[in-house]
Amino acid sequence: MTAVLVFCMLSLFLVLGKCLRVFIPLLQKLYLPSSIIGGAVALIVFKCFPELVPAEVFDAIGKLPRFLINVVFAALFLGVTAPKFAKMAAVAFPQLCFSQFIAWGQYVLGLGLAGFVLMPLFGVSPAFGNLLEIGFEGGHGTVGGMAAVFDEYKWSDGIALGYTVATVGMIIAIVVGMVLVNWANRRGHVKEVLPLEKMDRLHLKGIYRRREQPAAGRQTVLCDSIDSLAWHCALIGAAVSIGYAILFCFQHAETGLFPKASIRIFSGFPLFPLCMIGGLIIQNAFQRLRIAPLIDGDQMKRISGASLDFLVVSAIATIRIEVVLQNWLPLLILVASGTVLSVVMVLFVAPRLFRNAWFERAIADFGQSLGVTATGLLLLRTVDPESKTEATAAFGYKQLLHEPFMGGGIVTALALTLVFSIGWIPVFIASVVFLLFWGILIVAVVLRNRKR
Repeated sequence: MTAVLVFCMLSLFLVLGKCLRVFIPLLQKLYLPSSIIGGAVALIVFKCFPELVPAEVFDAIGKLPRFLINVVFAALFLGVTAPKFAKMAAVAFPQLCFSQFIAWGQYVLGLGLAGFVLMPLFGVSPAFGNLLEIGFEGGHGTVGGMAAVFDEYKWSDGIALGYTVATVGMIIAIVVGMVLVNWANRRGHVKEVLPLEKMDRLHLKGIYRRREQPAAGRQTVLCDSIDSLAWHCALIGAAVSIGYAILFCFQHAETGLFPKASIRIFSGFPLFPLCMIGGLIIQNAFQRLRIAPLIDGDQMKRISGASLDFLVVSAIATIRIEVVLQNWLPLLILVASGTVLSVVMVLFVAPRLFRNAWFERAIADFGQSLGVTATGLLLLRTVDPESKTEATAAFGYKQLLHEPFMGGGIVTALALTLVFSIGWIPVFIASVVFLLFWGILIVAVVLRNRKR
């Protein structure tokens, strides 16, 4: 019965969130996803009327993001055929430098502020600084996936704080992003921008016109053998299984090779980045066996998107408000610093780094650096609705190189584990080194652009 109640409650709040988006103009102008709206309503209801939700149901809702993020990451590269590396690198390299610099900058800012300022003043955890990259670059899904790490190292407050950073970051990305879009439009930096007053009602409500409704995917197998949706879900399950097997082997190898070690890296390592590797293994195997057409990328996107919507609404609904209120000032400082970093990168670095369509390329990464990939694409669609510039291709190619490591990738997972196990200072120093590395590459690209 618990599973039924969890599914029913989250479904109702998602439906309510969509209805509110359809009928309230302010929510339309803010471009807030229905999952965030529904999650916020659920949070209010759960806090004001706790007797409506049995304790076991509330706990189950809180654990759901930890599972769903595995689905999201397992589906990430299933059904995706990567282009040739040379072509991908040529288009995506400046974009990769830009996004990597922001991500490592979030580590340097977050860990530096936490270690040198917030810990002495407010007594926050050393891992408080990780919340900037986990919440901003990673989003709700990454926080949910890291929940086991927070629990392993006895800092469950980090889950509520991470969800808060992710929620605030997405709102800031949309609001500040639209301010930057209007600024760029007035300055003549973009020519294809679609201002809010020119968008039709259905677009603002988030509804396709009947004649423009795209297909949700292609059926790749006959239903008399296996339903196509069941087939794609099973492939995701297989990818998660591979990820789990990899983590199991790492954990037992670490125990066997270092039986007396006091530090265990993989005991608290999250599963979801390894699910992404599982998906890559399956995709590569299918390509080598020449049966890759059996995997439809669009169906994988729909399964991943549905999982993410349920993840977000459940994550926001279970935020512990009391923890957020106790840490509101250090959270404010952390969030403000991350926002300033992304704005500075757009206004001062992007015009010099990107030779063509500099604002379109920058605003996509701005949205991702504060929200998630979908937020970046939303802002990009606002300034380049018909993909007439190279920004969409550059952003997409960059994802194949950026996503496995940052914003929920291997580095995100490893950095939090290392902060808990060996301390924040070594991770901070390593972050500074990587930030300088990507900074040098940015300078090299800028100098090359000046010579052309």
